Amino acid sequence: RPEPLRLMDIEVSRNAFGRQVDSFEADIEFEDIDGAPFHCVFIRAPVVNSVGESVKVLAVLDDGRPIAVRQGKMLATAFHPELTGDSRIHEMFVRMAERQNERS
Repeated sequence: RPEPLRLMDIEVSRNAFGRQVDSFEADIEFEDIDGAPFHCVFIRAPVVNSVGESVKVLAVLDDGRPIAVRQGKMLATAFHPELTGDSRIHEMFVRMAERQNERS
């Protein structure tokens, strides 16, 4: 089992939804992303069990579990944004990096 990096103030469970055969997709509303809900692809997805005060939750499942979080210059998702044709998550990450670069 890999050792957690502990870079963000979050607690995570690996493969929270089951094995690869339990993969699923869902359209999710995001904070900080305009337009239609983002189509999320979950494959052996982790789940965020808890977040610290410095962590901003960007999106949750219908049951309230966080699936996208941001802390400072770090972004984490429980899904694979690269598996869709929608680049909004990647564009948000680029904007985060640009803002961080402006502060340096």
